[in-house]
Amino acid sequence: MRYPRDLIGYGPNPPQANWPGGAKAAVQFVVNYEEGGENNLLHGDAASEAFLSEVVGATAWPGQRHWNMESIYEYGARAGFWRIYRLFQEMAIRPTVYGVATALARGPEQVAAMTEAGWEIASHGLKWIEYKDMSVEDERAQLHEAIRLHTEVTGARPRGFYLGRTSMQTIELASTEGAFDYLSDSYADDLPYWIRVSGRDQLVIPYTLDANDMRFATPQGFNSGDQFEAYLRDSLDALVLEGEAGAPRMMSVGLHCRLAGRPGRIMALRRFMEYIQSRGDVWCPTRIEIADHWRAHHPPASSERPSKMEKPHFIEAYGGIFEHSPWVAEGAYALELGAAHDRAAGLHNALCRIFRSASEDQRRGVLNAHPDLAGKLAAAKRLTAESTAEQASAGLDALTDAERDTFTALNTAYTEKHGFPFIIAVRDHDKAGILAAFRQRLENDSTTEFAEACRQVERIALHRLKDLLP
Repeated sequence: MRYPRDLIGYGPNPPQANWPGGAKAAVQFVVNYEEGGENNLLHGDAASEAFLSEVVGATAWPGQRHWNMESIYEYGARAGFWRIYRLFQEMAIRPTVYGVATALARGPEQVAAMTEAGWEIASHGLKWIEYKDMSVEDERAQLHEAIRLHTEVTGARPRGFYLGRTSMQTIELASTEGAFDYLSDSYADDLPYWIRVSGRDQLVIPYTLDANDMRFATPQGFNSGDQFEAYLRDSLDALVLEGEAGAPRMMSVGLHCRLAGRPGRIMALRRFMEYIQSRGDVWCPTRIEIADHWRAHHPPASSERPSKMEKPHFIEAYGGIFEHSPWVAEGAYALELGAAHDRAAGLHNALCRIFRSASEDQRRGVLNAHPDLAGKLAAAKRLTAESTAEQASAGLDALTDAERDTFTALNTAYTEKHGFPFIIAVRDHDKAGILAAFRQRLENDSTTEFAEACRQVERIALHRLKDLLP
């Protein structure tokens, strides 16, 4: 059983972004251009629009046009866009446009302004509607028409894609059918990341629903421009602190012409831009600039993922993590594995679950599969490659005759008392520390020592996995 969601991502150690100029954070502005592409009977839809407007409690009107809703969207195209456009021009910042293809087709002057200003125009789908209930065939057809119309209207094929009101099939369709340089239908991270879709490496540049002016039109949202500005500044300050600590990330700011383009909100955006420019340590790229940068600095990894392996290959690769005990790996393979288990800590947890839930006799068998420290197998060079490297890391492959005699005596006494060999994660110790632990643990009762030996087996497994996985 495989779990398709990725709940680990980069984990505690994200990659070094290496933003240009040593920037401590990247702030990327998005202008959503949707006006003229929303639900409307004039557009062949079954009802009026009900999403992201000033109309409180708006609902779709089946079979009817909605004059108020239409005029609010018209404001975005007629007035809001130009107010936002002038601000970006004044501040010399180029945003990315999420352009709904039918909206772009109905706004030729706005498209001309975007193009002349050097803004990136990414695809925002064919229409600004819900896709969750659409068939795969219909969504595929709309995707292809969105690309065709976008190219026709703007003069260039879109390199990025964000649908927004997605279905569960959107990402796969956009990657396989659209072949975009990046997708942004994700809110899962503060950095770009790669996913594998039908054999293709797909870059994802996450977007935002929090640092987004849409919250002026939602419950628990922003009531004033000051709240919006404070939230944006706090977000950037947090990311800059992380950047100063060595982990620069990115921040997306989502804007809508009919929302942020209002006079009572534009000043908050202006003040935030002025704050960015006063710092001197923030990069303000388009999304395609981020995509090109990430591809150059962090190309997709080619390593094989445990959660994607076939069973025989998985057992071959990880069957020796618990010494000579492939049944542990076989049991782990049957668990609900996912992206979290493609890293050392995650796969270690899966293997340990099988080991811990096994019978005492099974666990004792794992203990007895381990060789004596510096014992006869080591002398005969018959250890596994892993055990050989581990014992060598503590100098146990280069003992004096006196040291070898000491280890032999301790091994014999320990095994006779407890019924299994002395096991310790030698990578955690030097030779003196191993001998001290050996003498101390020899005095334990066998129940205590069985539990400790099992813990050491798990620790050894973790070290081995760290040699193989991130």
